[in-house]
Amino acid sequence: QWLGGMGMIVLSLAILPILGIGGMQLFVAEVPGPTKDKLHPRVRETAVRLWGIYAIFTLLETLLLLLGGMTFFDAICHSFTTMATGGFSTKQASIAYYQSPFIHYVIIVFMFIAGVNFTLHYHLLHGKFQNVKKNEEFKFYSFVIIFWAVVIAAILFFSGYGSAEASFRDSLFQVVSMITTTGFVTADYEQWGTFLLLIFFILLFSGGSAGSTGGGIKIVRHLLLFKNSFLELRRLIHPRAVIPVRYNNHSVPLEIISNILAFFLFYIFIFIVGSLVMSILGLDFMSAMGSVATSLGNVGPALGSVGPTDNFSHIPMLGKWFLSFLMLLGRLELFTILVIFSPAFWKT
Repeated sequence: QWLGGMGMIVLSLAILPILGIGGMQLFVAEVPGPTKDKLHPRVRETAVRLWGIYAIFTLLETLLLLLGGMTFFDAICHSFTTMATGGFSTKQASIAYYQSPFIHYVIIVFMFIAGVNFTLHYHLLHGKFQNVKKNEEFKFYSFVIIFWAVVIAAILFFSGYGSAEASFRDSLFQVVSMITTTGFVTADYEQWGTFLLLIFFILLFSGGSAGSTGGGIKIVRHLLLFKNSFLELRRLIHPRAVIPVRYNNHSVPLEIISNILAFFLFYIFIFIVGSLVMSILGLDFMSAMGSVATSLGNVGPALGSVGPTDNFSHIPMLGKWFLSFLMLLGRLELFTILVIFSPAFWKT
């Protein structure tokens, strides 16, 4: 999981040129924002620097988890899978096994870090705070996490879930885990009520930041889609006005907006078809939708029979093959893997 977290795509930029696909073509697939903020003019050096930052964060988390009382084996394993947003735990109960607020908060912090664009980490480590402060995706990412964590925590607290701190901690943990597509759990959120289940189902479609180790649709796509939707209302009122979508003080080309719209439509189409396939294979509708959404988003736990206290072992063999394909499809941004299967790609 740790190797896959930074991405086979970034790895391929450095040591797998045998693939026959240009390095930046692969990097573009993994970083879907309107600008590719390269750290170094040579792709290989960029990849090496990103891996260095990745390793530093992994080591730091390992040390903090050791301070929190984890064994070395558990600390290194959970650090690997936190920074990779893979969410694989050495314990059956996931992070709920550790009744330690310190461990919970450490993992929350590093899940949040893993869900941020790693070029921003590079800028931060080099003192370029303004680049981080002005980044619209980072601000939107932070806002979404804080907003839903506070809303869910308030609902839990006033419904008698526990203390204000426990309600906020479990809420924040699950929101960060879902949005970053890590998939760790500290509680069975299926017991929190139908409304909160609906929120978590929606969060399965969020994804981390572009250039992060997170999967899913990616925050920048949501942000640009929202911006374009609001601007469409202005264009209806002022049909002759030329009003471009702006991101980080730059105009976003129309072809990028078209690409994002196509990505969303294709993502939803695959989700609907996948849900029908899993229903045909015998899953109830909630479990079918949950299994497909979590596989496409590379999250892990979902709803129904594949919820936070369950697993995928009961799914028929054909369903396991299908969901495995959806995981690969989602991790490689849909179009990348479909292009590889296209005859036209091999002809060129």
